[in-house]
Amino acid sequence: MNRFVIALLATVLASVAGATSVFSPARPPALPLAVKSPYLSTWLAAGSDGGNGGYLAGEWPIFWAGQITGWAGMIRVDGSAYTWMGLPGTTTVNQTSYEYTSTKSIFTMNVDNKVEMNITFLSPITPTDLKRQSLIFSYVNVEVGSLDGDAHDVQLYADISAEWVSGDRTATASWSYGVTDNGVAYHKVNRQTQLAFSEVSDQGEWGEWFWATDRSDGFTFQSGEDVTVRGAFTANGTLGDSQDADYRAISTEWPVFAFAHDLGSVDSSVGVLFSIGLAQNDAAQYEGNSSSSTIQPSLWTSYFSTGPEALDFFHNDYETSYSLSTDLDDQIATDSIAAAGQDYLTITSLTVRQAFGATQLCGTTDNMYLFMKEISSDGNMNTVDVIFPAHPIFQYTNPELLNLLLKPLFEIQESGNYPNTYAMHDIGSSYPNATGHPTGNDEAMPLEECGNMVIMALAYAQKASNDDYLDDHYTILNQWTAYLVEEAIYPANQISTDDFAGSLANQTNLALKGIIGIEAMAVISNLTDHSKNAANYTSIAHNYIDRWQVLGVAQDANPPHATLAYGSNNTHGLLYNLYADRELNLNLVPQSVYDMQSTFYPTAELKFGVPLDTRHNYTKSDWEMFTAAIASTSTRDMFMKDLASWISETPTNYAMTDLYDAISGDYPTNIFIARPVMGGAFALLLLNQSS
Repeated sequence: MNRFVIALLATVLASVAGATSVFSPARPPALPLAVKSPYLSTWLAAGSDGGNGGYLAGEWPIFWAGQITGWAGMIRVDGSAYTWMGLPGTTTVNQTSYEYTSTKSIFTMNVDNKVEMNITFLSPITPTDLKRQSLIFSYVNVEVGSLDGDAHDVQLYADISAEWVSGDRTATASWSYGVTDNGVAYHKVNRQTQLAFSEVSDQGEWGEWFWATDRSDGFTFQSGEDVTVRGAFTANGTLGDSQDADYRAISTEWPVFAFAHDLGSVDSSVGVLFSIGLAQNDAAQYEGNSSSSTIQPSLWTSYFSTGPEALDFFHNDYETSYSLSTDLDDQIATDSIAAAGQDYLTITSLTVRQAFGATQLCGTTDNMYLFMKEISSDGNMNTVDVIFPAHPIFQYTNPELLNLLLKPLFEIQESGNYPNTYAMHDIGSSYPNATGHPTGNDEAMPLEECGNMVIMALAYAQKASNDDYLDDHYTILNQWTAYLVEEAIYPANQISTDDFAGSLANQTNLALKGIIGIEAMAVISNLTDHSKNAANYTSIAHNYIDRWQVLGVAQDANPPHATLAYGSNNTHGLLYNLYADRELNLNLVPQSVYDMQSTFYPTAELKFGVPLDTRHNYTKSDWEMFTAAIASTSTRDMFMKDLASWISETPTNYAMTDLYDAISGDYPTNIFIARPVMGGAFALLLLNQSS
């Protein structure tokens, strides 16, 4: 019986079982399972567009891009086998609840009213502990206990398939088995022919994958064809302590790598821990300030000499990682509830793993970088107008992370490896190759990126109390501000960060970003003893903002509001660039503009939010969160309620999109999924933290 017939049978069995689950705080479009980097990013599709409603058993986990990453879990209770994860073909357990926090996904399962399972997927996030944050690993902790008060004979099983190691299912995988000095048993799996710094279907084609657990009493292991290995456990509750020696294509007899634990007679709770992760010694190519690309190691190699050594530390660090991650969960929960209530926590806690999961720490401890992939939209690296909407989460958790994101952008441009006088768009068009744009042929968003870079430079310096940073970069910041002075008041026909909507001249919101950028440079100039420049820039910014209020506001509309473009009084859009004025505490824009927009937005509300602008019914959830952060309380809560409702009701089944139709809740496109821009959900928390 092939795996697809088995999958169909399991789906039917799950339907017959009629399992129902409580979802808290919501049922997201996709449930994060192991999400730690651009390549360790596995989810459970939940929405009705191909998902199964959020049940761990009865659906294969998927990579963020949609392809299956085979991951199966089974349990035997008193001789009967059940599936608790994936689609290996046995009767599924009944899922009774699912809960997510910022770092965890927690499932509760009822096994035939005999045994209860609590399954915690933990992707640790430690923003101020960069050693731990550098490890591209994630945990699955399974606790099993009696549900009916009787003791039950229990065996637990979990495996991964070779699908994790390559996006090319015809590629040959190779594997081995080992045990660390501290008793961590692991399967090591990789693409036999490594393709460094290459991707297929967005999966990395190099490095070593590890699937691990404790080598404890009652432990067995096996690798081999999926139906053979899983069938052995189903029949016997044990595995053969054997390795398949036939390295082959991923899709040829689907090799899997399994562990089983015989838990014996279970009456009280018993736990089994698994770890999964990726070890790439070399992580990226980077042009930097040299004339040729250099290889950047993964930062974890500064702390550990080999993948198994890193794995051994990670697996045995569960209690500490759990504690640190729980501290972050609690901080975000407390701050979110205090800021805007439960709807806001529903949003913030869903976005944390997604934002951090698009990044990887690289370099060495004395020369560190944080590289970011523009997941799903075009794969660029450290894209300025992706960092900008994401930056609130990094500022909130550790502003040095924003510094590490901006660092390569400054290095490339200050070394003369970029010819244009305006700010570059990204450091490389194809992650993980930060080979720059020495001919200046990157996507041109000159006003957008100049404004973003000046604003974020000041934002970081303020948060980190680091005026020296502004001194170090003053020359190029001044250069970019000169561009803003020339272009901001009447923006040319160019694209903004919302490039998918097309180019447009005299964009009201884009002009505002440029004007705020000029005033930010006035503050920078004062902080760095350039008082003459400061006076000039603030004079220009105030002149521009007075003119902007005439050019970009439909004064005769009912109610008045900012337009999409100058003179187009029947248009409107989210004025999200206003956020930077409040974030930087500039007080450049009069309060009347904030009040005007807060009054207007409810008049443009659709079922799931306010459209990005009048050209379409779609909206951008990151920009809605920027807009909500500076709105009146009632308007803020409207934005929060609508986005929280979308999370629960959208039919979409991929990781949280930042672009969706505000009427149907569906995607208007098959991109804009799992992007780090959702770090913008922390816009309000950042303001509250700084106040």
